Amino acid sequence: MTDNPKPETDAIHAGEQEADLSVSSGDIVSPIHVATHHEMEQPGESGHGYKYSRFGNPTRESLENRLAALTGADYATAFSSGTAAIATAALALCDSGDQVVAFDGIYGGTRLLFEDLLCTKLDVQVEYVDATDLGAVKEAVTSNTSLIWVETPTNPLLKLCDLDAIAEIATRNQVRLCVDNTFATPIFQQPLDQGADLVVHSTTKYLNGHSDSTGGAVATNESALADRVAELQEYAMGNLMSPFDSYLVLRGTKTLPLRMRQHEANAAVVAEFLDEHPSVRSVHYPGLESHPQHDLASAQMDGFGGVVSAELDATDAETRAVVEELDLFRTAVSLGGVESLVDHPWSMSASFIPPEERRDAGISESLIRLPVGIEHSDDLIADLEQGLDNLRSE
Repeated sequence: MTDNPKPETDAIHAGEQEADLSVSSGDIVSPIHVATHHEMEQPGESGHGYKYSRFGNPTRESLENRLAALTGADYATAFSSGTAAIATAALALCDSGDQVVAFDGIYGGTRLLFEDLLCTKLDVQVEYVDATDLGAVKEAVTSNTSLIWVETPTNPLLKLCDLDAIAEIATRNQVRLCVDNTFATPIFQQPLDQGADLVVHSTTKYLNGHSDSTGGAVATNESALADRVAELQEYAMGNLMSPFDSYLVLRGTKTLPLRMRQHEANAAVVAEFLDEHPSVRSVHYPGLESHPQHDLASAQMDGFGGVVSAELDATDAETRAVVEELDLFRTAVSLGGVESLVDHPWSMSASFIPPEERRDAGISESLIRLPVGIEHSDDLIADLEQGLDNLRSE
C-alpha cells in the first residue's frame, strides 16, 4: 500500500492480510478464524505467531491493525464491549490512591463504572469537572492525579472540550489523557494527534455501523501502555473481541468514511429543522452556529457528527408521546447504525442515574436524543414534523 494512505483507503485495506496465492485461496477480505488453539512447530514455539485465542487471533489482529491505522496509532486492542475497553484503559492508568479528573458530561455508564470499579474497589478518587472550563480542569489536577478522562462531544448534550489545551495541562502535570472518541469517530477527530495518550471507542456504534455487533477498542502510540492494556486483557480480564464480531467490525469500517459523511449531512438538516420549530426550546448540535462551541468544533473536528439532541417545549408525558409517535426514528438505546433512532434519556439511556444527578447534568424529562441515520433526509424531516405537529395539536 502507498505511504500515508488517506482514511478512506485505510478503512478498506489496512489490516487485510496479503495472501500467498501459491498456497491460499486469495481471500479479498479477512476470513473468520474460529480456532481456539493453534498447532505449534515445537513445544512453546509457533512460527505463525498464534498459540491460544486469548493471546491472539488472526481475524481480531486484522481488525486491530485497521483500527490502529484509522486512529493514527501504533497499537490497538479490540475488546468484547465498549465498557470492557473503558474499564481496561482506566485500570491500565490508575493505582490505588490516585485521583482521576473526569469531564462531568461523560457517558453515565462510564461514570457508574468509575464509581464502582475505581472508587469503591480501588480507592481512586474521581473529581468531575466542567471540562469546557479550562480553569476548572487546571484547578482539579493535584499531585495525586494520574489521569484526565474526557469525551468530546459528550453524550447526550454534545458538549466539547479543547483537546489541545487539556493535553497541554496533562503534559505539564505529567498526567495521562484518555479520550472517548466514540461520537466523533476517527473520521472526524484524531485525539492522539492532539496530545491524548489513549483513545477508546465503542465499536458497537459507528465503527461497526450496522447494529449487529458489540465491541470496544483502545488505541495508543506508547508501547508500554499498549503492553499493559494487552496484559490486562489476556491475563486478568479475558475481555477480548470474538472472531465473528471482529469480522463484522472489519466489514463495517470499510464504509465508515462514506457513512459518517451521510450521518453528518442528515444530522445538519435535522438540527436546522428542529432549531426553527416552535415546539423545540433548544437544540444541541456542534454544527449549528448557535452552538456555544461551534468555533471549537470547526477547528478541532473534521465533521460535526451524526447525533442531535433537543429540548422540547413539552412535559415529560408529552415528550414521551412525541417519541412514541415517530416512525422512522425507532425508539431504542445506542447509536451509530445506519438507521435513525430516538432516545428519551430521562427514561432510557440515563435512567440508571439518580434524578437529581440527571438534572444537574442537564438531562431533563423533555430532552430527546436523535442518532440520525443515513435514510433520505426528506423522509426523516417528515417523520419529525408529524411527531411534533401531534404535540402542537394537543
